[in-house]
Amino acid sequence: MVSDIVTILGCVAVLEGLVLALAPSRFEELVNWLSKLDISARRQIGLIIVAVGVIIVWISKYFLI
Repeated sequence: MVSDIVTILGCVAVLEGLVLALAPSRFEELVNWLSKLDISARRQIGLIIVAVGVIIVWISKYFLI
């Protein structure tokens, strides 16, 4: 269980690092766009991303064995 969590965190770090390495200007544009949104909009975007992540994990665990 712990090794799975560490593996997942490592994969997230790789993906985030790739975004910064391959498209740093687009990432900066995204950060600027997010800074212009109000707190509730950012919270809703975050919750939507979390929900999509949970759905992806659920699908991969139960349907892509």
